[in-house]
Amino acid sequence: MSHRIRILIVLAIAMALLAPDTVAQKPPASAPPPSTSPSRPATPSNPSSQPSQPREDLVMFLRGRVATHDGAPVPNDMLVERVCNNRVRQQVYASPHGDFSMQLGSRADSFPEASADPTSPYGAARKDSLMGISRRELTNCELRASASGFHSSVISLLDIDTFGGSIDVGVIVVQRATKIEGTTLSAIPYKAPKDARRAYEKGVQAEKNGKLADARKYFETAVEIYPSSANAWFQLGTVLQRENQKDAARKAYTQAMTIDTKFLPPYLSLASMAYQTGNWTEVLTLTDHILDLDPLNHAAVTNYILDLDPFTCAGAYFYNAMANYQLNKFDDAEKSGLKAEHLDLQTHFPQLHLLLAEIFARKNNYALAIAQIQTYLALAPHGKDADQAREQLAELEKLNGSVSTREKPDQR
Repeated sequence: MSHRIRILIVLAIAMALLAPDTVAQKPPASAPPPSTSPSRPATPSNPSSQPSQPREDLVMFLRGRVATHDGAPVPNDMLVERVCNNRVRQQVYASPHGDFSMQLGSRADSFPEASADPTSPYGAARKDSLMGISRRELTNCELRASASGFHSSVISLLDIDTFGGSIDVGVIVVQRATKIEGTTLSAIPYKAPKDARRAYEKGVQAEKNGKLADARKYFETAVEIYPSSANAWFQLGTVLQRENQKDAARKAYTQAMTIDTKFLPPYLSLASMAYQTGNWTEVLTLTDHILDLDPLNHAAVTNYILDLDPFTCAGAYFYNAMANYQLNKFDDAEKSGLKAEHLDLQTHFPQLHLLLAEIFARKNNYALAIAQIQTYLALAPHGKDADQAREQLAELEKLNGSVSTREKPDQR
């Protein structure tokens, strides 16, 4: 046997001896892969990181709604902010109906998430997560709304006790900052129990849709559950007045006034009802209360003012001027009438100009009286007082003409 053949035989014997050990090191062909959830792909573990947060403890969406204190539409630029440890972490715009949805932990967020904060104890563990924030992290956060001219309530996420990846945080209430606090918005139907709030909101919506019977039932339910809601009593009075149930409406308005004397809409509604019946003393009492709380009543207003609040004091000044005139308080009538004119840019009270014409005519200021009647006829050419106003205008023009003739110097 040659030397080469002997070497081949030795190699073959050695390979035969090593084969069992090699086969034993291979995994069985039927061994199952590492167990993973079918809906969540496994991620490589990082031995240097902290233990990852359980997926079921991650919150992926915060949902809720922004509502104005008085049921008015939500501004188009209303932002909802998530603030953690006094720093704004995320912002989303509310829809025109006030709804919002905030996706948490997304890399597309416009603000860095709390989980990305190097001071966060959970940031390193979830640095590569696509969605979700630990429920524990959110305990340091709160939600608020932001828009020019509005104050917002705050929802603390520490108080959220529901579970799941999507949490409904409820209602963020905003109120206008342009008025004295409490004058146009009462101390909150949203402090009421949830059932009373829901009934109130449904009543507001039903009234907007013209379903007065449904609105009345919802508001009656709201005040039954939570009798301390001045807003609900006022809204109930409004519906009852529209249904021509005047006595019941007065009782509802009076109840709202009793609960909150700084809440002005029921005072204005009662002043309007007293104006229609010619109860001038009551009109004066009610409107004086409103004007005492109106900052314009304590300022020198010489220009025209556009107040975008649904509640304005233009009506209060008009009713006050009319009551003062009827009670022979002409200087006070003129003062209130001029402020009403500066506020009533939407011309809800064209007859205000007839009142001012009467006041100026009494002072023999015929030119201003003529201008006021001309304004009235331009605003209400077919109004019920239009014919009488035209007759008065002709008389004033004659008087003004005679005054002008007497004032001309002798040119002979």
